[in-house]
Amino acid sequence: MGTTAIVDTTGTEPYLMELAPDVHAFCQPDGGWCLSNAGFVSDGTSTLLVDTAATERRARLLRDAIATAGAPHPQYVVNTHHHGDHTYGNGLFAAGGSAVVGHVACRRELLAAGRQLHGVWPDVDYGDIEITAPSITYSESMRLHTAGSEVRLFHPGVAHTPGDTIVWLPRQRIVFTGDLVFNGGTPFILMGSLTGSLRALDLLRSLDAEIVVPGHGPVTDPGVYDTMERYLRHLGCLADTGRAAGHTPLQTARAADLGAFAQLRESERLVANLHRVYAELDGIAPGAPLDVAAAFADMTEMNGGVPVACHA
Repeated sequence: MGTTAIVDTTGTEPYLMELAPDVHAFCQPDGGWCLSNAGFVSDGTSTLLVDTAATERRARLLRDAIATAGAPHPQYVVNTHHHGDHTYGNGLFAAGGSAVVGHVACRRELLAAGRQLHGVWPDVDYGDIEITAPSITYSESMRLHTAGSEVRLFHPGVAHTPGDTIVWLPRQRIVFTGDLVFNGGTPFILMGSLTGSLRALDLLRSLDAEIVVPGHGPVTDPGVYDTMERYLRHLGCLADTGRAAGHTPLQTARAADLGAFAQLRESERLVANLHRVYAELDGIAPGAPLDVAAAFADMTEMNGGVPVACHA
């Protein structure tokens, strides 16, 4: 893999990484809240983009990076899920003629959520954001033949969210996972499912990728799936024990020994994840809406009384 820096790969601004001929990742350090990865494939004639960004400024940096790489404006933008840090920039690309593609539930959840990041972090300068949902949707799988490549889209079921999409480039053996995978950060399944996230990892393993572009954190290899699985299984054990003892998610999280997982960024997500696993144990359907405000309030408690911050 080669690396082309837009600013500085050791800094806080995005940088472009060449993964294979015609395939790039747009990486956003430090991969924390609101700093997600994107990527694109292009043969110089047409371009397919995976995800956008949380702010107009960052979406414009992404657009400029595509142009700097010699690729034309994307014909397609594929959203890996509906969260604003992956979709707020859709409008900028759609204004230039891009068609937005996503799972049917991604479209539904994005339209329902609207200016979702504004509600959580109202003081962030998002710029001119026009909520733009996928206009092309699929239910189980889809193939796009564009940008000189075959691009396969898979829905793993409810996992990180109800509308996740895995973007697989079989010839290049590169997978864009969206937030099914975090590298160096704590997984976040408040709006998804524990059991579904484990199933999604099995699907990702079956692809036998060589390069993994996670939703957040540095580009990596399939070894990251093992770290994700260990965390998720530890989460399940904590929930089983805490719920059986009659403890709230916050009480369970405060008493938990995270061991090696304490080194992951955003460790406060543990309590939000416990909200979801408790709900699953109570028989609530995967992906069914929970009290997001209550979960974020508990994360604030876990964060020493400081609200979690958007890094964008």
